[in-house]
Amino acid sequence: MTGEYEKRINQIKESLDKAKNMRIRAEARLEELNKQKEEILRELKELNVSPDQLDDEISKLKSEIEELMERAQNLIPQDLIK
Repeated sequence: MTGEYEKRINQIKESLDKAKNMRIRAEARLEELNKQKEEILRELKELNVSPDQLDDEISKLKSEIEELMERAQNLIPQDLIK
């Protein structure tokens, strides 16, 4: 009987240790993610882009890239490369 209690107590201790380690890892990961978030927000601020404008800014940049690629393609003399 005493052996069973000791076994259960040890299992509980192991579970508590695992849970504690998981919590510590989760807290460290959360801290890391918060630092990344702050860094991204800082970079956005430097670019004068608010997080709310991000989708619009990405669309605008994609359009600019497409336009510039088309202009570059049109500058290549097609009859010379065929």
